[in-house]
Amino acid sequence: MFKSKSILFAALATFTLFSCSEETAEPDLRTKIDYSLVTATTPYKKLFVDAKGDTTVDFKAGNSRYRMFQALNYYLGGAVRESKILDVAVMKNMYANSGNPFVDVPTLNIKGADLNTSGVQLKNVTSSSKSTADADVDRARLEAVFGEMGLVSQSHSANAAKNTPGKLGTYLVDGKGIEIAQIIQKSLIGALQLDYIGNVLLDKGLTAENKKLVAGKNYTQLEQNWDEAYGMLTLSPVYLDKSTDAVRGTAESFLGSYLWEYNKPAYPKMHLAFVKGRAAIVNNDLTEVKTQATFIRTESEKAIAAAALGYLGKWKSGTTDAARAHAIGEGLGFIYSLRFCKLNGADAAFSDAILVGLVGSPGGFWDLTNDKINAASEAIATKFKL
Repeated sequence: MFKSKSILFAALATFTLFSCSEETAEPDLRTKIDYSLVTATTPYKKLFVDAKGDTTVDFKAGNSRYRMFQALNYYLGGAVRESKILDVAVMKNMYANSGNPFVDVPTLNIKGADLNTSGVQLKNVTSSSKSTADADVDRARLEAVFGEMGLVSQSHSANAAKNTPGKLGTYLVDGKGIEIAQIIQKSLIGALQLDYIGNVLLDKGLTAENKKLVAGKNYTQLEQNWDEAYGMLTLSPVYLDKSTDAVRGTAESFLGSYLWEYNKPAYPKMHLAFVKGRAAIVNNDLTEVKTQATFIRTESEKAIAAAALGYLGKWKSGTTDAARAHAIGEGLGFIYSLRFCKLNGADAAFSDAILVGLVGSPGGFWDLTNDKINAASEAIATKFKL
């Protein structure tokens, strides 16, 4: 009798578990995508539609931040382009999207009103993979550099020399010979793009919900995270379409441009990785999603490190103070950005040690030597196995 009841209870339990699992299992939202349809020239949005044929891709957040970066960079350029004294408050407001700071820039197809009302900003995603305290340090440091940019812009009519800010050729530098506009731009490539795309959206962001749509939207949060990453890298439907090693085929800026310039083996594969990863999200194939995310992150970090090395090399090959100052300004910004190359084990201590070794002396750029450049280059090449 006892044995019969045990068998009966076991059967009932099995039936109950099976019934519950059938009742609570959530069906896939999308029809699976055949990976053979994904190519290196497939426009990003082409495959990602719902059952009604409506797109599930929304680039607004990513593209808005990309254009904010463009707009800020354009404003910085006004110090040389228009011999303009820059307003520190305007730079800070553009960074935080506060006080309607953006204006139309027709040459870049930027509509200021669209950015002012976009609901996104650059500041809150800068260094956002870090703790709140550490991120606040990085954000405050960048805003302090805005102050330096405002100050150096007052010297746009002077000739630069050691301890004297002004122009070296067409480049505006501070008293240590540092081109502050390049420090801001290249620092944001790391702290904003590399960190938010790689260390947040394509790392922590991969655990996001993928079975339910975001309320009022036509995408899941995981789909949106991936789309935002692409939208922060490029405005192009096909990233680097028709590019060759000699000619960049699309109008790219910032990280998207330096991936092409400094990672020749990988740039032709980046678009495919983004589209295949997005298809894997549709297919609920998290293993493939992580594979493509790791590729994108790895090759982006490699481009940053290679760019740092490249500009150190350009300092050595430069034939004028202006050329050398421009090279080291870009190089220093990329070296700062190395701290966000987490897959390679770089951090703030690694980055700061190189920066101090290069320009930690009172003369900064003016005190640079081949030995200092070589030591920095060796440290980077060793860490990144370049």
